[in-house]
Amino acid sequence: MGSKVKAVLFDMDGVLIDAKDWHYEALNKALGLFGIEISRYDHLHTFDGLPTKVKLQMISENHFLPEQLHDFINQMKQRYTADLIYQRCHPMFQHEYALSKLHLEGYRIAVCSNSIRSTIELMMDRAQLTSYLDLIISNEDVTKAKPDPEMYLTAMKRFDLRPEECIVVEDNPKGIQAGKASGAAVLEVATVYDVNYENIMRKIGEVENG
Repeated sequence: MGSKVKAVLFDMDGVLIDAKDWHYEALNKALGLFGIEISRYDHLHTFDGLPTKVKLQMISENHFLPEQLHDFINQMKQRYTADLIYQRCHPMFQHEYALSKLHLEGYRIAVCSNSIRSTIELMMDRAQLTSYLDLIISNEDVTKAKPDPEMYLTAMKRFDLRPEECIVVEDNPKGIQAGKASGAAVLEVATVYDVNYENIMRKIGEVENG
């Protein structure tokens, strides 16, 4: 008999918010001010799931991008991301349904994302999910971003739970790696549409009846 699951820890981009393209567009727009462009392929295969600061360090190694510009590009990227969130971030019924039911049933709910806190809060507000969250862990709350498990371990510690009492919902390899390394069971999803109450409860059932 498995442990009783008490918390669900969600990644955000690609899980609760269909935002991968927004980050790509916003970063490219900011880089474009300096005549640099990254391809969609590179963004998906090299940069997906990494914090902007790390992306900029990698870009500086491959392009002539002075480190002194990082802060400015980062600020512009956050501004462009916020613009896109206001334009495109809307509630998704199945996510509201899933989180409200989990919340009512007494599960603790956290969002653990490599984004900065203000971006997470803005997206969660726009998606109308804030009222169901017990905790947000951003890249500002940890020293190591995913694929390191620190983010998930921090959430478990705040909830005072063991890894086997939590499930992690993730979509990209770096996040899945972080979830598994934390010791929690991981529900791997391909798109935001796979994140629904049925799939989450099925995973909880698997863990509990393991």
